[in-house]
Amino acid sequence: MSNRETKDDYSLERVPKTAKQNFWQVTVVRLGGFACVSQLMLGASLGYGMTFNKALLSVLLGSVILQIVGVALGIIAAREGLSTSLLSKWSGFGNLGSTIVGLIIAIGCIGWFGVQNSVCAEGMFNATKIFNAQIWAIITGLSIVAIVVYGFKMLSYTANIALPLFLLAVGIATVKMLSNTNISTLLTSTQPGPSMSLSVGTTMVAGGFIVGAVMTPDICRFLSNSKQVFWMILISTFVGELSMCMIAVLMAHVVKSSDIMTIMYSLSGWLGVAIVIFSTVKINDINLYSSSLGLTTVLSTIFKKKFNRSTITVVIGIFGTLLSAIGIMNYFVAYLTFLGVFVPPIAGIMVVDYFILKRDRTVLDEARQNGNLPDSCESWNPITIISWLCAFMVGYFVKQGISSLNSIITAVVTYYVLMKIYAAFKGQTNAKFAQTDKYIG
Repeated sequence: MSNRETKDDYSLERVPKTAKQNFWQVTVVRLGGFACVSQLMLGASLGYGMTFNKALLSVLLGSVILQIVGVALGIIAAREGLSTSLLSKWSGFGNLGSTIVGLIIAIGCIGWFGVQNSVCAEGMFNATKIFNAQIWAIITGLSIVAIVVYGFKMLSYTANIALPLFLLAVGIATVKMLSNTNISTLLTSTQPGPSMSLSVGTTMVAGGFIVGAVMTPDICRFLSNSKQVFWMILISTFVGELSMCMIAVLMAHVVKSSDIMTIMYSLSGWLGVAIVIFSTVKINDINLYSSSLGLTTVLSTIFKKKFNRSTITVVIGIFGTLLSAIGIMNYFVAYLTFLGVFVPPIAGIMVVDYFILKRDRTVLDEARQNGNLPDSCESWNPITIISWLCAFMVGYFVKQGISSLNSIITAVVTYYVLMKIYAAFKGQTNAKFAQTDKYIG
């Protein structure tokens, strides 16, 4: 693989068959995205406001949503070899819509980058008592940037080292916690903080990784078939999501706090700091990687020229580092809730367009035979924007049910119905909008 391909990592083209990766290599990267401090943070928030059983139900419901979204988009990605933002050009969003998708992914992931980096910086400061959290945020953030510049292979190498160390540290901390606690009492105890509803909890679980679920193609494009996608998503979702969240729920009940750094340090001292550091390394490289892919598509579409992913990685990595230094952690819960209703419609629309309406399947299939991209795509799809906004409004304002699920179902139904109505009005079998060949890919 050339140096250019290594650093650009097929950001504006299909991943060729020769660049596909080993199943376990991709699974470890994905599992690293789940088995991390952000899931411990999420679990601690749930545990502080819920009983164990109620928190377990929230995690299961939220995980099912993530599983469905991840598998559906992952299958598309394994077949087409395209990142989420690039794939969306031929999955309902068109040229303009894909720019919005890429921007949302970039903002969502860089926000997560800032959150994770803030936690790591706090851990480093508490452990060393030198500098301050802001300086540590700059040091740790720029270290991640240096890793991500080199693409997916470096993500894999990092995950192979950091994931086992993280799981070992969490395991030791869990054993230490349970050895001094009556487990049956812990499982039946009331929540230590103000009560949280099942709907809010489930939305937080889905929102906590919904950007990760929607950016599943960024990772799954390196897999070879749908069977690999299914097992990779199943293993990573339930092993990573369920285990990490429920361990953190128990920790929150023991320490009676939702502050993950307080929990980590009170339970395991330096071991807790190690957990934070190993987690940040393996999850923040994924956040920055997907953010760079999304923004590469955005800028290339807007300016009609190819931008290098590694250069963009450096720029947004510095920006995310600054976010963590100024205190993005203060908005963590509100941030998750917003993502939980704004991002799911993207997946719903893409899945309906690709699997049910199949509007661009023919051109994608033809181009795939030659390892290329189609010669054109829709300029934009107004029905997509309308459906997306409707889904967001329902998810945000309707308080009954689960907000993430409400928004994705609304997007699926609204998009399908409006596309069929428009097609009937135009006398078309499948609705089509104006095409453009002025896109970068």
